[in-house]
Amino acid sequence: MNDLISTLHESGASLVVSSRGELRTFFKKGVRDLEDLLDHDPDFLKGAVVADKVVGKASAGMMAFGGVVKVYAETLSRLAIPMLEAGGIEYSYGTLVDQIIIPEGDDRCPLEKIVSSAKTPGEVVSSLREHFAQMRSAHS
Repeated sequence: MNDLISTLHESGASLVVSSRGELRTFFKKGVRDLEDLLDHDPDFLKGAVVADKVVGKASAGMMAFGGVVKVYAETLSRLAIPMLEAGGIEYSYGTLVDQIIIPEGDDRCPLEKIVSSAKTPGEVVSSLREHFAQMRSAHS
C-alpha cells in the first residue's frame, strides 16, 4: 500500500490501482476513472488495491461493486464507510470528514447527493449510471 500512496502523491494522480501485478495511475476528476473501469475493464477492479485522493459514498460504492479489497483515501467521507464495509473492503485514510465538499467549499459534492438514498453498492452504481447517461444525452 505504501507504494500506491507514494505513487498517488508523486504522480499527481487522483487514483492509483494495483491489480494482478499491474499498477495503473488515473487523472480524471470525480469518479470518471472508476466508471471507465467498471464499464470497460471490470476484471481489473476485482481483488484490486486502491489509493485515491477522495473517497465519498459514490466512489466507495463503485469500488465495493467492482470487488476492490483494500483502499487508502487521502480524504474519506464518513458516508463512504458503510459502502466500504458492505463490500468487505479494508480501508485506511489520511483525513476523515463528515461529507465531501466541492472545491469551491460551499456545497456537498453533487455525486454524493445523487447517491444519498442508495443503500447498497449496486444501488450506488445504478444511480450513477443513470445520472451519467442523462448527462451524455443532454450533451449530445
